Amino acid sequence: MIETYLHTRVLAAPRQWRGVADGIIRDGLPGGQVYGVWRSQIGRPRDELTVLTLWPDAAGAEAEEALDAMPNIVACESDAMIPTLRPSSTEPPRRQGNYAFRWFELPERHWSEFQDLCTAAWPNFEASYDSQVIGLWRCQNEDPGRCRSLLLTRRPDLAMWERSKIPQGETEVEVRRQLSRRYDLCDDTVVYTTTLLSAEDRDDTVRWT
Repeated sequence: MIETYLHTRVLAAPRQWRGVADGIIRDGLPGGQVYGVWRSQIGRPRDELTVLTLWPDAAGAEAEEALDAMPNIVACESDAMIPTLRPSSTEPPRRQGNYAFRWFELPERHWSEFQDLCTAAWPNFEASYDSQVIGLWRCQNEDPGRCRSLLLTRRPDLAMWERSKIPQGETEVEVRRQLSRRYDLCDDTVVYTTTLLSAEDRDDTVRWT
């Protein structure tokens, strides 16, 4: 059975993001599994959390209902997704780091080549930058002939995120060529970075926003 993943942007009341995150991590959501909770680093509002949850079917609407019932939550916005090339299991990420959420929108006809480029680039990307590709999901509610997908990657820190954009040596140049071609297949792409509040190795105490 393919699990349904729900990507939810949770806007907390001003300065209440930590308490809201702690409640989600501690209590979970009835009927679902919390895959991870992230805080904004660059590109999203200070009081916004990114929450990924898993559901045994398409009943992810229950997640928003459960979140709406929690104190200090102002608004929620969700996208239901299914995994593609990764993740291959429902084991959640546990290590702290710089997590980049990158959204892609592209024509359906480019989706196969898009995935092939990911498959080709990822091994050397991970080896070159001490990084991990957590998942590539495809949204379930798409317009006909269109694809919308989410890529989640982990790097050890923000410096490595910048470093990964500036290739050094032939291997990295080829990785950048493959990823650049992937971007060119898209009509739109946007990225924001976060840190993992549900990490088990260390807490992120940096004041990013």
